[in-house]
Amino acid sequence: MKTAAILSLLAGSAAAFAPAPVNKAATSLKVSADLDGMVGTSAETGNKVFDPLNLSDWIPADRARAAELANGRSAMLATVGYVFPKYFGHFDGDVSVDDPIAAIGQADLQWWAQFIIFCGTIEAYKYRQELNGKSSTGGGEPAIDWMKMYPKDDAARREMELKELKNGRLAMIGIAGFVSAHFIPGSVPIAPGF
Repeated sequence: MKTAAILSLLAGSAAAFAPAPVNKAATSLKVSADLDGMVGTSAETGNKVFDPLNLSDWIPADRARAAELANGRSAMLATVGYVFPKYFGHFDGDVSVDDPIAAIGQADLQWWAQFIIFCGTIEAYKYRQELNGKSSTGGGEPAIDWMKMYPKDDAARREMELKELKNGRLAMIGIAGFVSAHFIPGSVPIAPGF
């Protein structure tokens, strides 16, 4: 009897520290308002935001878009890096294979150090520019535009942002397919040679 009383008191006191229930409808309306103004809805996604796992309930829209763009940009570079040695050969150096996955292991440690320092420098510059009010996700003056390719008018900017987003999405799917085909032969029937 004593044990049951103590357990019920503990359960009651634990409930006092439980978070208050959140109104789901208000959260969903805020998220949908955040997503409505973003570039990225087109015919491929049924002219609505593509979010089948409802990740927008957990991740702020601007943070998710920044991650999508960063991963898309990396995937575009990775796709070019994967295809280039197969069709055009490789640069001078110690790497002597055409297989991009095997070449990763053959790259010199000094190259990796330089690569990491280069990426860190670009990220630090981008971060500094964002602190000064520039943007790396669209919707404002770009953080990095050394070639001055970013259009001045809003319609052309939104079109360029949509192209970058779509190319990044396609590159993410492409590099995932290349890596899958490499490690699981026959898993990608459209690319048997990769």
